Parts: sequence; structure tokens; C-alpha cells
Amino acid sequence: MLTHNSLRQQHLKGHQQQDIDPVHKFKMLIPQLKESLQNLMRIASMNLAHNTTIDNGVKSSDSAVQRFDKSLEEFYALCDQLELCLRLAYECLSQSIDSAKHSPNLVPTATKADTVQTESMSYAQYLCMIKSQISCAKDIHNALLECSKKIAGKGQPPGMM
Repeated sequence: MLTHNSLRQQHLKGHQQQDIDPVHKFKMLIPQLKESLQNLMRIASMNLAHNTTIDNGVKSSDSAVQRFDKSLEEFYALCDQLELCLRLAYECLSQSIDSAKHSPNLVPTATKADTVQTESMSYAQYLCMIKSQISCAKDIHNALLECSKKIAGKGQPPGMM
């Protein structure tokens, strides 16, 4: 039986995971963006109508009108948040693709033998792959060191080596 506190904790965990997901956050911001755009257009329309009546001499500028710049600023702030969500989602996707490219098979984490996936690699295979990646990284490091020594050696006058 779930208590009120455990339900609340599960609810909070769900919200924390949703806050992390940029696609979900994007979907949550779209209705706000629509509302902000509607508000922006409504204020622009009211301000245009108000200015038109003043220009035609029908009405004086006594009445208060809503600030267009504040609603425009709110709209742009939402657009910026949406852009950040999309950029973050793109970065997550790129990182996932790179991860799949450099480590295409998963290491099984299940403890039961019957739950092991066929496309996953054994731990020994995983270690072998990691060792080859470390070896490749060391080769690149050594090549860069060698090149930097050659470049540094060319900058010195002859006989100084």
C-alpha cells in the first residue's frame, strides 16, 4: 500500500526525469509559446487600434494600454528556451550516435543467463575492445608528442639539441 509521501516522491521523481528530457520540455513549452504569441498579437492589435484612434483625433491618450515590449520580451524568452531545448536534444542525439559508433554492442548487465541479449558482447570482448581503444589513444598521444618535439626542435638553432 502506497502512502501519501511515497506517491509524492514518485511524482517528484517523474517530474525530475521530465525536466531532464529536452524533448519533453520542448513539448511542454509549445502551449506556452502559443499563448504568448496570442497575447502578443492581442496587445499589438489593441495598441494599433488605440494609436489609430489617437491619430484620427477621436480619442486622447488618457487610457492605459498594455506594454507591447514586455509581451514581446516574454515571447522571445520562450523562443530562446525552445532553441536551447532543441540544441540540447540535438547534442544528446549526436552523443548517442557517437556512442553507438564507438561501442556498438552493449555489455549485459543482467545477472540471469536467460536474460542476456544476443546482440550484446561478453565482458571479455568488452575488455578487449577497451584495451584496443586505450592502445589507439596511446598511439595518438605518442604521435602528437613526437610531432611536437619535431616542431620544437626546428625552432632551435643548429647545435643546441
